[in-house]
Amino acid sequence: MKEKTEVSGVPSRMAEGIAMQRFAETSKNKENRICSDPYAIHFIRPEIIEFGKNNPEEAKKLVEQMEQLLPGLSSSIIARVRYFDDYLKTCLKNGIKQLVILGAGYDTRAHRIEELKNKIEIYEVDHPSTQKFKMNVIEKLFGNDGSVKYVPIDFETQKIDEELPKYGYRSDLKTLFIMEGLSMYIPKSAVENTLSFIKTNSKKGSSIILDFYPESLTNGTNTEQIAINIREYLIKQGEPLKFGIEEKDVEQFLKSSGFNNITIVNSNKYKNLYFEGKNRDKSVCNLLYFVHADIE
Repeated sequence: MKEKTEVSGVPSRMAEGIAMQRFAETSKNKENRICSDPYAIHFIRPEIIEFGKNNPEEAKKLVEQMEQLLPGLSSSIIARVRYFDDYLKTCLKNGIKQLVILGAGYDTRAHRIEELKNKIEIYEVDHPSTQKFKMNVIEKLFGNDGSVKYVPIDFETQKIDEELPKYGYRSDLKTLFIMEGLSMYIPKSAVENTLSFIKTNSKKGSSIILDFYPESLTNGTNTEQIAINIREYLIKQGEPLKFGIEEKDVEQFLKSSGFNNITIVNSNKYKNLYFEGKNRDKSVCNLLYFVHADIE
C-alpha cells in the first residue's frame, strides 16, 4: 500500500499505484473481487481516472503491459490486502486494543473496516510527505473525526521509539502492528529497530504482520526475469528495494527479535485461499511473501 521512499516533499507515487490496484479490484463485481476499498479512488490523480474513463481500450492495454512486465504481482498485492484485512479482523476478535499501521500509505482500513470503528486506538505511521496528502484527503471525506492519530516518521532518519510514544501510544495494551509494503523499502537497520521497538514496547500477546521479498531479489542476485523486472522497475520509479530476507531465514530472524507463533504465507497458500471461480486461473508472484508472529 505505500511502498516508500519518498523524495522530500513529494508523496509516494508507489502509494498511488497501490491505491490504483485497490480501486481496480473494487470496481469488479462483488462475487469476483478479492478485496474492496471504496475510498481508493480519492487517492488517484483525477487525470488518471479521466484517462481510464475516456480511453478504456488504451487503459486496458497499459494494464496488460504491466502484467507482462510484472506477471502475477498485481494479484499478489490484492491478495495481500485481503489477507492483512482478514488477519486484522481475527486479531480484533482476539482482543487487541491498539492498531499501529506502519507505512500506511493510502490504505483506508481505519475507515473501511466496520469492526474497527470507534473500537480501538489507531495510529498511522508514515513518511510526512505522503501522510500530509493522505490527511488532506481523509479530512475531505470524513472531516476531523479523530479516529486516527497520524505519526509522521521518515524511517530513514527517525526512530519509531522516539516518535510513536509522543502521540499517546501505550505499551501496556495488546496491539497489532501492520507493515504492509514497507519492509522492502527501508534499510535493514530500520526494520530491526522497528522490530526491537515492538518487542520491548508491546504487551504480551501483541502481534505483527508484514510482507517481504527474498534478499536475492533485493540485492540483484536472482536472475529470474520477474525478479529483474521488479527490481529495475522500482529503481526507475525512484523507490528502490533496500531489504529482503530468504524464506528459510525468516523464522530465525523473527525469533531472534523476540517473536514466536510465526506463520509464513507463500504465494501458493494465498492463491489457494482467495483465487476461486473466475479468478482461479490468475497467476500470482512467487516472490512476495507474508508473515505474522506474536510477542512472547
